[in-house]
Amino acid sequence: MDTNLLLDGEVWAALASLTSMEIILGIDNIIFISILSSKLPAKQQNTARIAGLALAMLSRIALLASLSWVMSLKEPLFSLASHSFSGRDLLLLAGGAFLVAKATKEIHGRIEGEAETADKKASPSLWGTLIQIAILDMVFSLDSVITAVGMVDQIWIMIVAVIIAVIIMMIFSQPVSQFIHKFPTVKMLALSFLLLIGVVLAAEGCGQHINKAYIYAAMGFSIFVEALNLAASARRKKTIES
Repeated sequence: MDTNLLLDGEVWAALASLTSMEIILGIDNIIFISILSSKLPAKQQNTARIAGLALAMLSRIALLASLSWVMSLKEPLFSLASHSFSGRDLLLLAGGAFLVAKATKEIHGRIEGEAETADKKASPSLWGTLIQIAILDMVFSLDSVITAVGMVDQIWIMIVAVIIAVIIMMIFSQPVSQFIHKFPTVKMLALSFLLLIGVVLAAEGCGQHINKAYIYAAMGFSIFVEALNLAASARRKKTIES
């Protein structure tokens, strides 16, 4: 690597923008990991979160190191209903279907009151949880890697951006997870986000492109409204207690 690149403002701008993008695209990953890790015993939850994010980092670096294979996934494999399906499409469809099924099952359990009973009966294994995280990490990583290729040319910038983004996510993963599970309505909102992301992934796999800016804007607005509800509830509780 040319040391003069470190003095290039464009390099630092590219690194900053790519890191920001990785963090934004990693939000759904943090939510998914938080939901899965909450099923584990308390002592293993933080380990699952850190290991899950480490797997996300390794999978993205591995994909960056095999860019030719990643880009080949965009080549059509077969056509159905006037849409040519590629390897990327099939992976997005599988990942989207898994997320929709997982989120739907969790939401149903919360509504019917089955989730708490299931948690008490048996906790999933740490390795089983990490395998699920690893599978979804690969799906989540595909789009971020393809997007990164379109933003910068140097692979080392992509790798550094991924490492920085994951370290930041590791730092904030525990507070985010605790916040999600402290408030039942926030957890339901997080599950709804996963359901939405699953539908978007499946739609992308079928050739229906949906601008993710709209998705993140909707998620941000929902979080804002939920924050107002939580503030109002806390104020009412304080008024009643006083």
